[in-house]
Amino acid sequence: MKKFLVSWRADFSSSIVVFFVALPLCLGIGLASTTVEGFSSIPISGLISGIIGGLVVGLVSNSRVGVSGPAAGLITVVIASISTLGSFNAFLLALVIAGLFQLAFALLRAGIIANYLPSGVIKGMLAAIGITLILKEIPHLVGYDKDYVGDESFFQQDGHNTISELLYAAKSLDPGIAMIGLISLALVILFDQPVLKKSVIFKYIPSMLWVIIFGTLINVLLTASGHDLHIAKEHLVQIPQFNSFESLKLQLNFPDFSFITDPKVYTVALTIAVIASLETLLSVEAIDRMDPEKAITNPNRELVAQGIGNAIAGFLGGIPVTQVIVRSNANLNGGAKSKMSAVYHGLWLVVALVLIAPILNLIPLATLAAILISIGYKLTNITLIKAQFSKGWDQFIPFISTIVAILFTDLLKGIGIGLVIAIFYIIKRNFKGNHHVVNSDKGVELILGENVNFLNIASIKTTLMNLPEGSQVTINSANSKSLDYDIQELLADFISITSKSKNITVHYIGQELKN
Repeated sequence: MKKFLVSWRADFSSSIVVFFVALPLCLGIGLASTTVEGFSSIPISGLISGIIGGLVVGLVSNSRVGVSGPAAGLITVVIASISTLGSFNAFLLALVIAGLFQLAFALLRAGIIANYLPSGVIKGMLAAIGITLILKEIPHLVGYDKDYVGDESFFQQDGHNTISELLYAAKSLDPGIAMIGLISLALVILFDQPVLKKSVIFKYIPSMLWVIIFGTLINVLLTASGHDLHIAKEHLVQIPQFNSFESLKLQLNFPDFSFITDPKVYTVALTIAVIASLETLLSVEAIDRMDPEKAITNPNRELVAQGIGNAIAGFLGGIPVTQVIVRSNANLNGGAKSKMSAVYHGLWLVVALVLIAPILNLIPLATLAAILISIGYKLTNITLIKAQFSKGWDQFIPFISTIVAILFTDLLKGIGIGLVIAIFYIIKRNFKGNHHVVNSDKGVELILGENVNFLNIASIKTTLMNLPEGSQVTINSANSKSLDYDIQELLADFISITSKSKNITVHYIGQELKN
């Protein structure tokens, strides 16, 4: 607790930045997730999950800067689940059970999966998220708000895609919104300069909040003066407003336990649990690698936190919660020192929902888009791409493949494609062999490495196959701590059978071979 008290100022300041990043995402993802044909949309569901991601997951998690909330990657899963079950309340029951599944994953130590993601794939994922964020927010920057804030998929529900959406945005550009959006983006860049970042005006109020204040004031003044460039209501933040606790209560939904015996509920629950856990573990690994303090998050404890969060979200009418990279990165760049920043951002969401919705509903979406574009740029830039290229093709190709795959599919499919390509290069490196050959006047010596496994079998077999007839060969495994059974079998067969057919004399040094 003492360290949280010491860092409260930095955490408090960062939480404000995270709040303004999370707010439009919670609203947009909540609206998109519950917009299902035949059902009434429930935009408050996204805010509920954002609050739970901060107050519940934030407190239980041991991630230093990770922030949880509703994830865009689960929108299609939620829509399909509601349609399959035929009831939002039945879906909430599935979400409660999904949380319990995540607790079971933690008990089974499934969090270890996060340790097996190659660096190139992780960096490619971050870069792809950054590029996607920039491309998706440009339309909002100029006033084209047909798609919800937080949309990540390349192909969209209206039949458009990320590229065509930019063309539609150019045709539908609103001069007033574009002006405020570009001024906001210029202020973001200006306030991020090292000279200004140390200014006293940013000591207590974060630079991003100043951007929001300026963007909002410009529109308020334009509206008050009746100027044609003022921004219409539909292009501003739209938090649901409640006059009393009773009116808030009427908007809440609760799980329908009459579906407890329906097998489809458990299928949906397992699907949500698996996808939400994978997205969380990906985020945990990525944010830990970006963290300058190199804090290590316990992935199984994170699954516990997410499981508890999703179970509570299901009870209170929310949508699935995961740890999310965009909000976590905003927290990192905001200067957070501990997990309390995530908790504070949850408190800000409560305040927004209950007390200050009318004020926040004056904020232009274009100003928030400018902030999200700056976050996207920090996730991907030319320096990162050059650094990966300098590491060689076996690092660069998985990196760039992951970017392209995520941009044209979605996060999990893109990661899967990148992982397959990375594994190909890993196998290719192993094919070169954990061994080397020394030629001398005494013959050929095949020296095996410290750990030789089945991935090396092809290269060793090729080396043995190419030995000339009548040669003198020494096979040396003296330095090998581990020889897979497949390798031992190959060597034993060569020594006892294959070498005789080619009149090769073999001298073996090292551990006893089991055949």
